[in-house]
Amino acid sequence: MADWGPVFVAVVLFMLLTPGLLVQIPGSGKPVEFGTFRTSGVSILVHSLLYFGLICIFYFVVGIHLYLG
Repeated sequence: MADWGPVFVAVVLFMLLTPGLLVQIPGSGKPVEFGTFRTSGVSILVHSLLYFGLICIFYFVVGIHLYLG
């Protein structure tokens, strides 16, 4: 059986942490902006660091597993 937990977590976090889709940290005029559909280099860096940190927490600390079949 394949473990689909890491795949599911990665896809959900990617959708939630796409810069500018739901939230942009830092925004262009404010520290946090919501639903701007714009991005910047700093925002991409911040969101990728958040993504990496959350992926590590969910993979190694929490250990989410999802078996289908």
